[in-house]
Amino acid sequence: MAKIVHFELEKWEYKYLASKLSHHEMTCIDGHLSSSNISQAFDAEILSVFIYSKIGKKELDLLPNLKMIATRSTGFDHIDVAECSSRGIVVSNVPEYGSKTVAEHTLALILAISKKLIPSVERTRRGDFSLNGLRGFDLEGKTLGIIGFGRIGQHTAKLAKAFGMNVIAYSPHIDSAIASKLGCKPVSLDELLASSDIISLHAPLTKETYHMINSETIKKMKDGTILINTARGGLVDAKALVAALDSGKIAAAGLDVLEEECNIKEEAQLLSPHFAGECDLKTVLANHILLNRQNVIVTPHNAFNSTEALQRILDTTAQNIASFLNGQPINVVSAPKSAV
Repeated sequence: MAKIVHFELEKWEYKYLASKLSHHEMTCIDGHLSSSNISQAFDAEILSVFIYSKIGKKELDLLPNLKMIATRSTGFDHIDVAECSSRGIVVSNVPEYGSKTVAEHTLALILAISKKLIPSVERTRRGDFSLNGLRGFDLEGKTLGIIGFGRIGQHTAKLAKAFGMNVIAYSPHIDSAIASKLGCKPVSLDELLASSDIISLHAPLTKETYHMINSETIKKMKDGTILINTARGGLVDAKALVAALDSGKIAAAGLDVLEEECNIKEEAQLLSPHFAGECDLKTVLANHILLNRQNVIVTPHNAFNSTEALQRILDTTAQNIASFLNGQPINVVSAPKSAV
């Protein structure tokens, strides 16, 4: 039996992991790992943590039996992986959990815009069943341009093809074989901007992609383009988007992220009470000019948030721990060479 200590877990998550790792001794400690509670994990052989649990040399010195850290996140910069490696401690992460979920949310935003879903619901709730101003459009035959062709972009392409859409994609290092299999045509960014009826963003936020949708790139779009962003708010210059919505260059936008969002490293962070104390998204959104526009749908960075996605995080964590205990660690981001 291994001694496993979990931090930053909800009760249902602990029960779920306990069912997957029932042959081991498990403890759940409230909150993130800190100087005030680390003594409770003194004899831990395996730690299960999230991004608010900072683990460096000081913490490792207080965990003499530690052999493995299973972080329930994709990112792992909260862990000193070099120090772990030097001590022979394996670190595993959750490489992917929400690609299908985010892709479905992307299509939900597209459908909501194309079918005038929000104004239709709001109108009928007021007892008004008139159809004036509610005419939508079909997705079949429309061109969807996907910027960023990783797992989420690929799932979005698959769903869009099911609606009969033409799908084109841009990514600096696009996998042509996967694109061909999905019936998606790789194109340059300029060609995508000029050819798309709907543009969906699935790129990471980097120095190179910051404000990639700006006044200059918007000029290259078709008149009346629809913009969808379920990736990161910083990809879009909010001021340029507002101006384009005012002019009609962009007809509508579906946004699960906004530029003024707080520093979000990954989506599951939004479910943490610790994050809520750091950042009031409601206030940020309420002050944002895009929130109250009739041709904009804003959702509260919720695209990742499904029961299945969160279960995938836990399933991968359980698999990481079980594989390590079987001598074949997986999803390793730092480990002694003999363990990889």
